[in-house]
Amino acid sequence: MLILLLAISIVAAVVEATSTSFTVRGGEEVVKSIRLAVEDHVLIKFTVVGQTGSTLAFYVVYPDGSVQNFGSVGSFSHEFACDFEGSCELHFSNVDSVEDKLVTLDYEVQHYIFGVPQMLFLTIIIVLVCLAAVASFVLMGKPR
Repeated sequence: MLILLLAISIVAAVVEATSTSFTVRGGEEVVKSIRLAVEDHVLIKFTVVGQTGSTLAFYVVYPDGSVQNFGSVGSFSHEFACDFEGSCELHFSNVDSVEDKLVTLDYEVQHYIFGVPQMLFLTIIIVLVCLAAVASFVLMGKPR
């Protein structure tokens, strides 16, 4: 039972998902950071809501220092795999407008080990440990 509880607590923390809403004031820029490891797979989605316009200038600074500008977007979805460990910065810029904009951001980070999703890798480890426990129980119970 203890092994099962430990396995569940390990598997429960393998995917980081966040959903948040924030306001980007007129004339300002908001930066959100995501801490990433090598081989992490990231999915970013957001929508922008404003009174007259529903777009923001958006760009990403990846952990390797490269910048990808996506221009002015209102509804956005982007998926990528991380090649370097570090922080990925999401820049939401509203410097060209005086109107405040509401951003609803959802992102998911899935960790990989040896090219295999971490959840599958840990599940295989748990199954192997359980099989070893059952085998040792059976072998210890046989009369000699």
